[in-house]
Amino acid sequence: MAPTGRTAADIAASVERDLRRGDLAPGDALPPVRTLAAELGVNANTVAAAYRLLRDRGTVETHGRAGTRVRPRPAATERNALGPTAPPGTRHLAKGEPDAALLPDPAFPDPATWRPLYSHPPLYEPLADAARAVFTADGVPADHLVATSGALDAIERGLMAHLRPGDTVLVEDPGWANYLDLLAALNLTARPVRIDDDGPDPDEVAAGLREGARGLVITSRAQNPTGAAVSAARAADLRSVLAGYPGVLVVEDDHGNAIAGPELASVLGGSEHWLYVRSSAKAYGPDLRCAVASGDETTIGRIAGRQRLGPGWVSHALQHAVAHAWTSPDVAAQVEVARRTYAQRRAWLVDALAARGVTAHGKSGINVWVPVRDEVGAVAELLARGWLVAPGKRYRLNSGPAIRITVAQLREDEAAPLAEAVAAASGLLAPRRHSRV
Repeated sequence: MAPTGRTAADIAASVERDLRRGDLAPGDALPPVRTLAAELGVNANTVAAAYRLLRDRGTVETHGRAGTRVRPRPAATERNALGPTAPPGTRHLAKGEPDAALLPDPAFPDPATWRPLYSHPPLYEPLADAARAVFTADGVPADHLVATSGALDAIERGLMAHLRPGDTVLVEDPGWANYLDLLAALNLTARPVRIDDDGPDPDEVAAGLREGARGLVITSRAQNPTGAAVSAARAADLRSVLAGYPGVLVVEDDHGNAIAGPELASVLGGSEHWLYVRSSAKAYGPDLRCAVASGDETTIGRIAGRQRLGPGWVSHALQHAVAHAWTSPDVAAQVEVARRTYAQRRAWLVDALAARGVTAHGKSGINVWVPVRDEVGAVAELLARGWLVAPGKRYRLNSGPAIRITVAQLREDEAAPLAEAVAAASGLLAPRRHSRV
């Protein structure tokens, strides 16, 4: 369906409306500027302005002579609307969710006595105390803290505190799909940095900084989608690189924290502006939309100041639940069980794949990343065999084709048949007769 309208704002709104209704889909091409201008009877500059609006909002992307297309995960689409759906009888391993059975029960305050009013500080003091203890134990400075509505909220606010549209940010490739979408919505330029099991490549980080990148975002551990975790040696190399660029904003995302596996190896230390983000969703429950960020005084001050003009604060009931989770010995014991369980489930699959000649990555967290020859074909073949996995395209910029398998709920008896199916789908084994799980 062709866009409609007479003004740039109306044309852009029509594209967003068609996308929400399903009349447009990710990857669809929009008409060339002059073609659409002629159809609508408007100046070509009007259509060009509409397309710029859509690009700035993270809805479309421009590919030179290839024209303008709807982004794979456009900002105008609901967050979960583009996720894969599993036919009946299919084992769903594409969601990236933790195992609900391993999540501790949240401890919310007693509603009979809980009556906070507007006069309280934005950061709940028991959570501030808990965060200082946890961060200090991991070697992260905790002089300046702020609570946000999850990791992505903190990252967005940190980027907006220092960067401007058009600035370049170094990103892991492959990397977190929601973060790549956020950069597009903020009109920031993503420059991919190759990663391996130990984190971002220091040489590629150095090259990006030499080219003028203003920001760097690193996942400490449980990297999505590869499971990478920054090693102590890699962290030292990255700190050495960053020491030469003290003005660059460094954001360290530690969303996996307690369930990730390896201990934290932080890259922070030499930057004037930095942000360390520790969220609660993966380890304690996705509905606990609360993270605590530590950073330099300027960065935290700007985030907190802008927050006061919007939501004001994160619900103290949520902050209370997170403070309890971070301080309760009983919860700590439960989370330790979860950490060991996820490590065992990763090992089941990675070892089963290795036995069949398939290289896989899953050093930490709840996902395993498997390079394949034909990504689309591999996903389709696995679906035909009863397994739904996530295509790697959502997470890649320049890196090669792959699939992401969430192992959070994997059973031991599933590891071998799943590995067999992946090996066949990768083209490494002869095809076998399809069977449902």
